Amino acid sequence: MTARVLFTVLVCTVLAVGIGPVPPPPAGGAVKGVGMHELAGFTVGHLPEGVGGQVSDFHTEWGGVAFSSRVWERELPDGGYTVDLKLNVLRGERLGDLPSVRAFLSEYHERDAAAWDLRPFRHGAAAGHRTDGLVFWLVEPGLVVEVRLDPARFGESELTATALGVRRVEQAKRSG
Repeated sequence: MTARVLFTVLVCTVLAVGIGPVPPPPAGGAVKGVGMHELAGFTVGHLPEGVGGQVSDFHTEWGGVAFSSRVWERELPDGGYTVDLKLNVLRGERLGDLPSVRAFLSEYHERDAAAWDLRPFRHGAAAGHRTDGLVFWLVEPGLVVEVRLDPARFGESELTATALGVRRVEQAKRSG
């Protein structure tokens, strides 16, 4: 693990202990059912075939931005777990427009903003960016959704389908 991953796990653990345990999505159903459980006003309508069944929700803050996250992990044959999919719903004043979101996320992901190879992405009317295994879009000023999918296991088409399957709860109810 990288130092950043270890630090993030430690911070999330400390925050979870400080605010009490974050309830997990409902158990006892297929992973696809867990994805539909609401996370910060959003649901996931598509999960890639074979995505890990160990699902955890957590909430944290970084750089003045609040993160609500859901992680799908799978157990490795030699022990331990690896993240297949992560959904982040970000809220904060720093996220007022797409250039601000790009700057924030380049800092968060420790990328050189000028050199970060991002391509345009659209989620309905919302503009965003994508790169290998990562897509994000500005839902509205102050509200961003980010989807990370393990690019070693899942292709670009699965990343697109997963991202486009993320809907606001009120949109999911209207289209369902």
